[in-house]
Amino acid sequence: MSHDHDDFAFEHAPGIPAPLPKGERMLWQGRPNAWRLAVESLSLKWITGYFLLLAAWRVLSAIADLGFQMALLTAIPLLLMAAISVMILYGIAWLQARATVYTITTDRVLMRIGAALQVTINLPFKQIENAALDLGKDGTGTIALEPKVGGGRMVSYLVLWPHVRPWHTRWPEPSLRAIPDAQNVADILADAAETRMAKPEIRRFDDTKTASAPAGVVAAE
Repeated sequence: MSHDHDDFAFEHAPGIPAPLPKGERMLWQGRPNAWRLAVESLSLKWITGYFLLLAAWRVLSAIADLGFQMALLTAIPLLLMAAISVMILYGIAWLQARATVYTITTDRVLMRIGAALQVTINLPFKQIENAALDLGKDGTGTIALEPKVGGGRMVSYLVLWPHVRPWHTRWPEPSLRAIPDAQNVADILADAAETRMAKPEIRRFDDTKTASAPAGVVAAE
């Protein structure tokens, strides 16, 4: 993805709205596979199958009156509708995938999403309760992130869609949808989160408060 594309002129880097803090590094960046996003989030296969079933039913119901060859012709309008539907759904998925940038850093997950109105979702590891991987046979998969209570659960399902775990509407789970080599990405995320959470948090404290605190207790600000 070109760094000098006009669409991203407002960003410090693609998918990253501002410079990363000192010590934070980007570990991985990617976007959804458009075809898999269409299949998983827009039910492309189910809709195509529906039109094909209608076309088959029309042919079978017309064979007795029109003969096999003429009966086949009656299915053409439905097949054309199926083809148009596939193109429209894939086009929507392609636009969504093109506008999306998923980023994993040493401290957090960033999701730049939205084909029409772009927003960036910031998910620090300390605000993520769990992560779940749904891995496909071809290696493409989805990583769903379960926010902690009070750590981002109020993000709207509609704002996140399709970058959200399906059917989890009450407590939306932001998701890295239809990403290639998902197992490797999940490993990168797990290692980064484990490393970040294992780091001690250094906090300043007041020496005057320390003097009055019980032995073994540091009164932090």
